[in-house]
Amino acid sequence: MTNAAATPRDELLQRIVVDVAEHGLGNRSLRDLAAAVRTSHRMLLYHLGSRDGLVAAIVGFIEQDQRRVLLELAAEATAPADLARALWQRVSAPELRPFVRLFFETVSHTVATADEVTSPWIDSSAEAATAIGVRQDPVDIRLGVAVTRGLLVDLLAGADPAAVNRAFERYLELWTAADGMPGRP
Repeated sequence: MTNAAATPRDELLQRIVVDVAEHGLGNRSLRDLAAAVRTSHRMLLYHLGSRDGLVAAIVGFIEQDQRRVLLELAAEATAPADLARALWQRVSAPELRPFVRLFFETVSHTVATADEVTSPWIDSSAEAATAIGVRQDPVDIRLGVAVTRGLLVDLLAGADPAAVNRAFERYLELWTAADGMPGRP
């Protein structure tokens, strides 16, 4: 997971995300986490405010990184289904599963709102659609986010990756076959 760390907070958060992806968040204290990422408990509180602030920052960091990937992939895609497929391949890759697991773990520890975890995807997807020259319906984007997250949970629960990939491909078939297909001008 890469993210250009521009500030000390960003650098700290990047270390936290890597550590928590590897070791989990669970009931770890802020002091234990601070020691693991080579900082002090006070610095965690200074930069993140509280455990809830930490959790919100982790979710935001992971989501921002994935939306950055979406926009990078949009630069190479020529059709919405190609873009969705490329993003799926990225977020469902085995090496990213610890970060996907972390996303779901941290969302479950906080009361995240749709404005925090779904609306940014709608905005970024609209930007990506513009980059490939198509129109995108926010309802279709929300459905795509929900399907993708559901299939990611299936992967994390140990489902056969090939079966999950086939389900994603079926979703793309249904999506592109529908009247008013996302991306039609």
